[in-house]
Amino acid sequence: MEISEEDLKLINALQIAPRISWSDAAGILGVHATTLAARWERLRASGAAWSTAHLMGDPKQMCLALVDVDCEMGLRAEVTAALAAIPEVVTVEEAASNRDLMLTVITPTLARFSDIVVEQLKEIPGLTKYQTALCTRLHSGGYAWRLNVLDKSQLAALQALAGPEAAGPATPAHQGAPLPQSHLDLIPFLARDGRAAAADIARALGRSPATVQRQLNRVLASRVLSFRCEIAQKYSGFPVSCQWFANVPPGQHEAAAAELRSFRNVRLTASTTGRTNFVILMWLHSLAEVLNAEQALQQRIPGIELVESVVVLNTAKRVGWMLNPDSTATGAVVVPAAELAPTT
Repeated sequence: MEISEEDLKLINALQIAPRISWSDAAGILGVHATTLAARWERLRASGAAWSTAHLMGDPKQMCLALVDVDCEMGLRAEVTAALAAIPEVVTVEEAASNRDLMLTVITPTLARFSDIVVEQLKEIPGLTKYQTALCTRLHSGGYAWRLNVLDKSQLAALQALAGPEAAGPATPAHQGAPLPQSHLDLIPFLARDGRAAAADIARALGRSPATVQRQLNRVLASRVLSFRCEIAQKYSGFPVSCQWFANVPPGQHEAAAAELRSFRNVRLTASTTGRTNFVILMWLHSLAEVLNAEQALQQRIPGIELVESVVVLNTAKRVGWMLNPDSTATGAVVVPAAELAPTT
């Protein structure tokens, strides 16, 4: 499949305003609404792009863990499949480093991680070792990554129309009463389709559209979910993923995170526990850019110590979505059970 410049503009628009109506998007992109809808359906059907929502993973609200896994070489495929089937294991990556796989795990509580997820890891045949780092601060995530192919006026217009689903983690001022189970029931539908309409969810749940719309509005306003429009990495212009495990002086984490926001290819920055205290993930044009990125990090972040760099060989699962070896979506989504959602 070929991805056109117009396709990239549509994906970029949905990165900024994930649930914008086609009519509103048409006015900004200068393309008829029915054309945009058909274009999006073609991108979705091919696995080139998809819209999803997943638990934000903000350590202020829940437990976000980064887990390194070693396995028997002959059983790597089976171990990968078993890990990807666990709903709380939202991302599974194969690493070119001294660990075989890297996992991102999101649970409502640390106890849930220890009691449920770790116990499942121990039962997987061929999994020989795991090591966990816990995130203490999520500075930025993939929901904030942009293609940057739109002009300034289009960006401003989209941002003006973006709803609460486009915001980042909730601040204390935004954290309201816990979401009831009736509201949490909507999360699996949004995981499969971040643009799912209230009417379609209502039909599936046997509820009135007005009730589901009200519940959906509250879920969106809670900012417990991270909405994103994803693109198959091979079409992004940045086919190489590299993750750095680093040490940053504790008092300089916020300053480092602020500096990293000016790096347009950063996908993740987080403070962690463990042998290093800071993680950075970037998408890069080529392997040659790894060294360039390291030089830029050392120049721009005083006191940073880059302990290890890890190139990702393959992503089997990204925030719940199963991927093909070529980075396109298979269409299969491992969604969390509604009761796994945090109450924020």
